Amino acid sequence: MDTFKSFEDSLYSVNEGNFEVIALRLFRFQAQNNPVYHQYLSFLNCNIDEIKSLEKIPFLPIGFFKTKLIKTGAWQAEAEFLSSGTTGITTSQHLVKDISFYTRLSENIFEQFYGPCTNYHFLALLPSYLERKGSSLIVMMNHFINMSKSSHSGFYLTNHKELAHKLQSLKNDKKRVILWGVSFALLDFAESGQIDLSNCIIIETGGMKGRRNELIRRDIHEYLTAQFNVKAIHSEYGMTELMSQAYSEQNGYYQCPPWMKVFVRDINDPFTLVKGRAGAINIIDLANFHSCAFIETQDLGRIDENGNFEVMGRIDNSDSRGCNLLVE
Repeated sequence: MDTFKSFEDSLYSVNEGNFEVIALRLFRFQAQNNPVYHQYLSFLNCNIDEIKSLEKIPFLPIGFFKTKLIKTGAWQAEAEFLSSGTTGITTSQHLVKDISFYTRLSENIFEQFYGPCTNYHFLALLPSYLERKGSSLIVMMNHFINMSKSSHSGFYLTNHKELAHKLQSLKNDKKRVILWGVSFALLDFAESGQIDLSNCIIIETGGMKGRRNELIRRDIHEYLTAQFNVKAIHSEYGMTELMSQAYSEQNGYYQCPPWMKVFVRDINDPFTLVKGRAGAINIIDLANFHSCAFIETQDLGRIDENGNFEVMGRIDNSDSRGCNLLVE
């Protein structure tokens, strides 16, 4: 049986009881078949056979996606996702073997939290993403828009009057509206005037992208809830280097799909995991079986008693990229 197919099939049966078994099997496979990860483990003098628990797995620093092609096995890329970045900053590249796998996966994750896409109109306020190539978020949103089967769903740049008119026209529609936006664009839209969006779900996908000064997420959410007359602002956490996404429906703590798990490491010691306090985020995304499933990010965060995680910003407060990197 094709190894990649076996890992894909196992995704939808992952639970707390078998996550470690599947993750360790994928670790051993990628340690042998991913040249960059294999070399990194060699530099660490890591004995693969001695890794018996999730806590012992070395995580690949996310910066390698900027300088290396992270691939497990030999295959032809169908697409490549590129991270956003300010001028002069090297962007990350994530090669994608099967774009339809990514869209199916993203839809599955979304529907775990919100139900079928056909229940919604998707209005996407994502100017910074639409203005560049290789955005995984645009691919995902385009899929959701198509799956909604709504003639009202669509993308918006800075045409706030048109967006406001559309939102008002859908106020009493039987389908609920999701306004999905990058943080600075939602703020720009909110500053154009108060609008009653109490019938909408607002999902911010973070990041100021150099358009504004970094702000505290709590302050952004408080302002947006007041301007839009909603009870809470939802958030989506995703990045170029991951196939999966996590969602927060309130309070800024994200929940992962069953095949994704977050750990927090000591900021000064990348090989020591910590609990009950802030640190740097490590992520296991079992959907990354074509690239690397074990990613050491540069995001600062913490995990609550339920295993949900909060993103508090960038460790170095520089090179802002990806989704939901607001200062906490």
